[in-house]
Amino acid sequence: MAMAVVGAAPQSAAVPEREIVNDFAIVAATVNGTGSATANSTLLRALFHMGVPVAGKNLFPSNIYGLPTWYTIRLSKDGYLARREGTEIVIAFNERTVAQDIANLPSGGVCFYSDELKTFNPNRDDIYYYRLPVKDVVKEITTEALASGLIHKEELPKLKDYLPSMTYVGVVAQMLGIEMEELRKALSTHFRGKTKPIELNYGVVTHAAQWAKDNLTKQDPYRIERMDKNDGKIMIDGNTAAALGALYGGMTVAAWYPITPASSLAENLNKYAPRIRTENGKATYAIVQAEDELAALGIVMGAGWAGARAMTSTSGPGISLMAEFAGFGFYTEIPAVIWDVMRMGPSTGLPTRVSQGDILSTYFLSHGDTRHPCLLPGSVAECFEFGAKAFDVAEQLQTPVFVLSDLDLGMNLWLSDQFDYPTEPINRGKVLDAETLERMQNWGRYKDVDGDGVPYRTLPGTPSPKAAYFTRGSGHNEYAQYTERGDDWVKNMNRLFKKHQTAKMLVPQPIIDHNPNAKIAIITYGSNDPACIEARDRLLKEGVETSYLRLRALPFTDSVREFIAAHERTYVVEMNHEGQMAMIMRMDMSELATRVVPIAFSDGLPLTARFVMQNVLANEKALGGVVPQSSEE
Repeated sequence: MAMAVVGAAPQSAAVPEREIVNDFAIVAATVNGTGSATANSTLLRALFHMGVPVAGKNLFPSNIYGLPTWYTIRLSKDGYLARREGTEIVIAFNERTVAQDIANLPSGGVCFYSDELKTFNPNRDDIYYYRLPVKDVVKEITTEALASGLIHKEELPKLKDYLPSMTYVGVVAQMLGIEMEELRKALSTHFRGKTKPIELNYGVVTHAAQWAKDNLTKQDPYRIERMDKNDGKIMIDGNTAAALGALYGGMTVAAWYPITPASSLAENLNKYAPRIRTENGKATYAIVQAEDELAALGIVMGAGWAGARAMTSTSGPGISLMAEFAGFGFYTEIPAVIWDVMRMGPSTGLPTRVSQGDILSTYFLSHGDTRHPCLLPGSVAECFEFGAKAFDVAEQLQTPVFVLSDLDLGMNLWLSDQFDYPTEPINRGKVLDAETLERMQNWGRYKDVDGDGVPYRTLPGTPSPKAAYFTRGSGHNEYAQYTERGDDWVKNMNRLFKKHQTAKMLVPQPIIDHNPNAKIAIITYGSNDPACIEARDRLLKEGVETSYLRLRALPFTDSVREFIAAHERTYVVEMNHEGQMAMIMRMDMSELATRVVPIAFSDGLPLTARFVMQNVLANEKALGGVVPQSSEE
């Protein structure tokens, strides 16, 4: 058995002959509520500013304090951002999970462990161990801070809970090669330039790094070196990007009720609206925290009816409460935008785990016959783009529009190209002013004039007696008059579903990479894209060629049908249990149903490239496709 000395090399595995540079994963295994979020974001941002492509995945519990949390940072010199199947380095700071965290390491892996772990047992002799002197470093820095007046004695109890995590930042930086100045910049970003927390946390980092330099001997092969892959890029989470996109897209009203993982979207509206949506020093917007999700969408419907660009953000349980208002908006034809940042269900489920289980529920939300346009952002850049685009689609179609993001995309930081400033003017659709209305003959609020199913509307306050109509959720004819006649109902519903066909031309079109040599194809959507792109590259290395399509909206465009028809099999990859998108495809394109093969899995974690690749190959083998000899195991 290996001894847990300050630095120990594996006894049963020789040190590799070559270094492994910028191509591995690190997981920090800590306890929720102990300051690890600051430590982890500091590491991630420092690596980003060193030009190394990185992705951070936060696996945290749904309680406030005390349960295990894991934060994984993947470094990929080739720019892959999907979750890795395993991690080569663990930072062990949790007594309850340390045994399993070490067991999960591959041979030749690295364990940085806190010297405060009372039951630490280095029971593997094929990995590297480095001890972290947490208690001594924290005591040293707090003593210096007290002496200098940076902190006061009454602050010590709280600081002793939060500062230990910064010790692993310093030791890991020293042992792997993370530049100290970049760590300082990252702390400055995190604490928004506030001197006291920056100096205190950076003090822990530098003390820990110096200790590692004086006491540890590097023997593992993992190393980080500066690259230039992030030039011109930014790092941002999807909820922040969505909020900014909505504001640049003309949002004037938002109503919401707190729910994980969507709360930060509305919170960022509150954060940035004062900078963007003001005129002559006065706010030109209203953001309301409602008493529940039902009230939130009710406010949005009222605002949309009055002519505002109005939105809400929620997750699966909130979507359930919004069902009746969603149907009301569909039938009365009121524009609204609803962001669903999907999480694991059903019921309250696992609120801090990712899933794509709301595809069916949102597309058909409400009772009776409804279908809603759904936008499917696959990156933080598209969260920004669709933040504005959703309003255009909602107003052009005069209907509620859903934007289906998810927890991974919404709450985690992602690398991205800088966002393009919107250059297209806001499209408000078929809104009549008084002058145009006076020239029209026999105007009806729900009358299809252009053959696209979309009627013309007026806004409250339009200075013309012709502008008035009664908005009702009960039966109405094309002049908004009350009716219970069956033929009026059928005529109106036929028009509404003609409008749904018009939506195909207005929603974001799919991204298609058609390989003429490929007999099989992959379709996916949302945050699955990085895993599927990497899996496609791996399959190609194995000699398996595929075409690729990423959906960006429902309803399906004709190009989706043509894409499926061009291949013997199309694998639909998604994060839910039943393959919900594949179900809709088989329903809408029944003549192609046998060509659609679902690859669906949902365990609360983002999909990996290995999962996608292995399932494509396993299905190909089972269905008689050509599988490379090297991939059959």
